[in-house]
Amino acid sequence: LGWIRRQQRKFAGQERQSAREYVTGETHYFQGRRYRLNVVHEDGPSRIAIRNGGKIDLYIRAGSSAASRERVFQDWYRRYLKALIPPLIDKWQAKVGVDVSAWGVKRMKTRWGTCNPVARRIWLNLELAKKPAECLEYIIVHEMVHILERRHNDRFSEMINKCLPRWRQCRELLN
Repeated sequence: LGWIRRQQRKFAGQERQSAREYVTGETHYFQGRRYRLNVVHEDGPSRIAIRNGGKIDLYIRAGSSAASRERVFQDWYRRYLKALIPPLIDKWQAKVGVDVSAWGVKRMKTRWGTCNPVARRIWLNLELAKKPAECLEYIIVHEMVHILERRHNDRFSEMINKCLPRWRQCRELLN
């Protein structure tokens, strides 16, 4: 009971982000860094640009809804991850000793990644675009190891320790 109460206090004390409206002045994260959002209304295709000084410019048509502004961000995050993931999978397949047959990116509420060991398929959380690149690498390796070892047992820990000795720091950052 003591442990449960400590965990509940720890969870309640965690920093939370408020719901995003995608308006000028909001804070958004990308690659583990915090940026201040600047919404620029213009005709033409929607896009996002990072500016020096910790600013993200969101170019979008005037009168756009919060949902459409969010969609532009999600697409941008997805493109970023889809560019980063293939080289990481190629790098780690030989080191881990698995062959990933397919991978994808999707929004997940409670997990950073998941895998289907039989199909050798990995799914990664879209929110990883907000975290440092080493966190993405850790989750990829974590899911690859799950293809070989389903549970978080001693064998799993040995395998991930061999690949990423500093994996616990990444897990801590994600938690």
